[in-house]
Amino acid sequence: MFQAALWGGIASLSLLIGAIMAIFLHIPKKVVAFIMALGTGLIIGSATFDLLSEAEGKADMIYLISMFLLGALLFTLFEMFISKRGGSERKRSKKNPHGHSGIAIYVGTIMDAIPESIIIGVSFIESQSMQWVFIIAIFISNLPESLSSSIGLKLDHYSTKKILYLWGSVVILSSLSSLFGYVLLQDAPESTSYIIGAFGAGGLLAMASSTMMPEAFEEGGPIVGFLSSLGIILSFVLTHMS
Repeated sequence: MFQAALWGGIASLSLLIGAIMAIFLHIPKKVVAFIMALGTGLIIGSATFDLLSEAEGKADMIYLISMFLLGALLFTLFEMFISKRGGSERKRSKKNPHGHSGIAIYVGTIMDAIPESIIIGVSFIESQSMQWVFIIAIFISNLPESLSSSIGLKLDHYSTKKILYLWGSVVILSSLSSLFGYVLLQDAPESTSYIIGAFGAGGLLAMASSTMMPEAFEEGGPIVGFLSSLGIILSFVLTHMS
């Protein structure tokens, strides 16, 4: 149980690390974009190979498809909602020209972090296999997210203390979400865990497609396509090695 909370926090710890790097170091935008592209590939690969492939034959296909599409739809609707309030800028390292509140950025990041963390918690249930590739993918993808977002928050005159507080609280919430996922679903049928994984996979793929991939290409250029492909094949190799 405590391992679930620990690894949920560790997967999101890169949010705090990225914020510290943004505050105290000068990270070129292209480097941020390259890390984001690799993280995008890892997210796509882990969602496909870890969350969907493992569910094959262990849960009703109609349920899996329905929950996958529901996860993608809910993320998209929520993304449309917070985009109108500045949340679409949470992964962008530039000053918000509209002066939207940083709270929208914060809420958008939480929207990404909670389903990821719940899935990590579920993976610690005895009947499930530990999804190390998924944890690695989340850790790597969180780094450029907080890097670019924290640069933008600095340009919007957020204090160092406030930026670190925001990201630190997301790490704590992620840890609690992993613990919640473990406790809530430890007695549930095995198929339930896989269905929830499909829901999370839909949300993650929608997130990677709508927020990570566009900025990675915008800042990094065509080479990010290769880096994303590298992330996908790396997740494939790691999945089959574990």
